[in-house]
This record gives sequence, C-alpha cells and structure tokens, in this order.
Amino acid sequence: MSQKPSPKKFTKTPINGTKFTLLVSSAKGGVGKSTVAVNLAFALQNLGLKIGILDADVYGPSLPKLLNLKEKPNTENGKEIIPINKYDAQCMSMGFLVDEQTPMIWRGPMVISAIKTMTQKVLWKNLDIIIIDMPPGTGDTQLTFAQEVKIDGAIIVSTPQELALLDVRRGIQMFDKTGVKIFGLIDNMSFFKGDDGKEYKIFGESGVQKTAEEFNKDFLGSIPLSQDLRGSADKGDPLTHSDPKHEVSIIFEKIAKKIKETNLI
Repeated sequence: MSQKPSPKKFTKTPINGTKFTLLVSSAKGGVGKSTVAVNLAFALQNLGLKIGILDADVYGPSLPKLLNLKEKPNTENGKEIIPINKYDAQCMSMGFLVDEQTPMIWRGPMVISAIKTMTQKVLWKNLDIIIIDMPPGTGDTQLTFAQEVKIDGAIIVSTPQELALLDVRRGIQMFDKTGVKIFGLIDNMSFFKGDDGKEYKIFGESGVQKTAEEFNKDFLGSIPLSQDLRGSADKGDPLTHSDPKHEVSIIFEKIAKKIKETNLI
C-alpha cells in the first residue's frame, strides 16, 4: 500500500524589525475588524509596547482613513520603503501608494507580490509587535501569510450573528491547518446601551464566546457598538489613543493585557 505524501513544509520568513507578529483576522467582512485592529494596536502601545501596523487588505485598505494619513511613504536607496509614523506607530498600507479612488483590479499573484513587498521591503525598526490587519476571508492573502511569513499568533474578530460565525469556523480551521496559533476570539458590536441604560444585543447573544468554546479557543472579550468608537475612527484618531480612559478603551486595554501577559511575556 502506497504511503500518503507528507504535508508540504513551507519556509516561513520573519518580518525584520519586529519581535512579534500578530494577525487580526475576520472570516466575514463588515464586522469592524480594522477598527478593532487599530484600537488594539494603540491599547498595546498604552501598555508600553512599540507598535507597527500593517494594513494587508490590498483591495480595501482602511488604515489611511482610520489614521487620517494622506502622504506617501519615502524610500531608502530607492529599494526599501520607510513606514509612515503616526502617533508614534510605524504604519504601512497599500492605500498609501495609490489614490483612494483607484480600484485595485489585481489577480492573486499581484496581491501576493504586494504582500511580500510590505513584509520584506519595509524598514520596520525596533518594534515590539506588528499588528497586521488582514482582509476578510480565507483566500490568497491569508494563505500567503500563514504559509510564508513567520506569524506568532492570530486573533479572530466577529459579530455574534450566526451568518458571521459560519465563516469564523472556517477561519479557525484554516489557521489550525496551517499551524498559526489562535490567541482568541473577540466579539465586536456585541451590544449597545440604550438611553435607559439597558444593553441591547441586536446581533444575538454569546455566539462568539460559544464558538470559542466549541473549538477550545480563548474568548478575549466583547466590544459594544459605540458612537465614540465610530466617530474617532472617522476622524482618524483611534479612541484608545485619543481617549484611553473611555469605557470602550478600557475594554481594549483589558484585551491587550490578556494578549501581552499570556503570549508576549
């Protein structure tokens, strides 16, 4: 009887200039992953870490808007890209290189080439951690990072409705199959507080936490719908940076502490 071929082994290249690489992922679009990624990054900065943020969503980059960045990065020797510094964070996005109205009509190989440029040809310097805001789904970008880049861990963001959780289950299995450690799941848009002080869970209740338990993953916390969180994103100054004492910023701080204490120390 012929033996099954061994699983293909990939050479995973670390991102130079950082001690730790963290993916922030969502299998479903529209769940607020980019807002979570950026606010989590600055919550980690508030804990004393030197941070970088890489926007890996080639087709729909969010970082230029979330940080109100309009300038284009410089290069060193015409080869390596110098990340843009904002709020003491080193930042890189495909959105810095093209006009915001220009659609990225690229096939998979071009996307993979762009990812390799942003991970291997950007001069990240002396970072404690780089937070990578992934595109939604389980396609070429996710596989490239999982198979070719040294990743220390991933976080999956979801809303609690079942439609989103169906894709979360696929995302968990993708990371498990490619050997990327999942630090935990975050329940975003978990509830909103009405004028009466009550919590209204319009997208369902406890779905993300139950999914974490189903796959034996950590549940990191619940983030509510918040006008202040949305407003700070629209202004380009994340809430965890502009108002670290805000009740939502404190939730991010607790999540950041869990990540730091459990995985970074």
